[in-house]
Amino acid sequence: APEVHRQLARWRERAEAVENRPLRALALAKLAGEGFNAELAATLATSVARRRRREVVEALVALEVLFDFLDGLTEAPECAAGADGEHLYRAFTDAVSPAVAPHGDYYAFHAQGDDGGYLAELVSTVRTTLATLPASAPLAPVLLAAAQRSVAAQLRIHAAPITGHEALARWATEQALGAPRQWRELLAGAASSVLSVHALIAAAADARATRERGSQIDQSYLWISALPTILDSLVDRSRDARAGRDGYVELYQSDEELAAQLSELARTAIHQIRATPGSGRHLVTLIGVVAYYCSAPEASGEPARGATAPLMSQLRPLIGPTLALMRAWRLAKRVAKRRGTAPTASRGRSE
Repeated sequence: APEVHRQLARWRERAEAVENRPLRALALAKLAGEGFNAELAATLATSVARRRRREVVEALVALEVLFDFLDGLTEAPECAAGADGEHLYRAFTDAVSPAVAPHGDYYAFHAQGDDGGYLAELVSTVRTTLATLPASAPLAPVLLAAAQRSVAAQLRIHAAPITGHEALARWATEQALGAPRQWRELLAGAASSVLSVHALIAAAADARATRERGSQIDQSYLWISALPTILDSLVDRSRDARAGRDGYVELYQSDEELAAQLSELARTAIHQIRATPGSGRHLVTLIGVVAYYCSAPEASGEPARGATAPLMSQLRPLIGPTLALMRAWRLAKRVAKRRGTAPTASRGRSE
C-alpha cells in the first residue's frame, strides 16, 4: 500500500502541473474519484517476487491512471465515435506494447488541445517498466489483444448515444460467436478488460509465464471484468436516471434477469479461476471487485439489493470479511470528509 500511495501522489503532482485547465481538472478529478481502481489493481502485485514488486506496482498504477483518464477524455459520444477517440486510445495500446514504436500524437484531433506530456509520461512509464519484466515478450500478443478489446468496447459504449444500441449489440454479438457467454456479458467484460491487462502484467514478472498461461488468465478475467461494468452501472442507476442517461443495466429486460446473469457470471468466473494458474490471487480480485460495489450505500436499497442477492450468495462465506472491511472504509471516508480531512484509504467512485 505505501508504494501505491507514493505512485498515486507522484501522478497527482504531475497532474497539477498540467497547464491546460480543463485537462488538469479532469486528471485531478479522476485521481481523486477513482484512485481505488489503482489500489485494487496493485493487489495483483502481492504474489509477485519481492525483487520485481516495485516495478510491477509502478506499471499497474500508471496503467490504471492512464485508463481512467482516457475514459474521461472519451466520454462524450462525439469524441468516442470519431477519430479523436481512436487516437486518444492509442495511448493505451502503446503502453502495453514496449517492443513496438509508440504512435504518439494522441491529441491530434482533440478540441481542447493537449496536456503538455502527462498522457505521454504515463505511457512511457508503463512501457519502460513492462519491458524489464522477464515474460513481457511471450505475453505481448495476449496483452495487446486484451487492450485492443477494451478499447473497442469502451469506444462503442461511449458512442452508443449516437450510433445506437443496435450497433453495440451487433458488434458484441459478433465478438461472442463461439464463446460461452451472451453479448451483454462479453461487452461488459471487454469494457473492463483493463483488469485482464493488469493481471497479465503481474504474470509477466514470472519468467516461467507462457503465452498459453497468459491466454488462460485473459479468459478468466473476461468473466471477472464483466462484474465491475455491470455493478458500477447498478449502483449509479439513480444518478444516471437523473442525468437522463441509460446505464449499462438498462440493456437487461428486468431486474430478475439482471440478478440471474450476475449470479451466473460469478459462478462461471469462479469455475474458470480454479483452472487458472495462481487461482488464489485472481479469486481475491473477484471478491474485492464485488465487495467494493456491494458495500456502496446505493447497493443496500432496492432494486440493487435484490439484483445482487444471488451474486452475494454465490460468494459467501468468502466475501464476508472483505465486505465488512469495505463498509468500514466507506464509513471512515465519509467521517473524514465531514471533518474536512483526507481519508487514509484510497478514493473510489461511490461513497
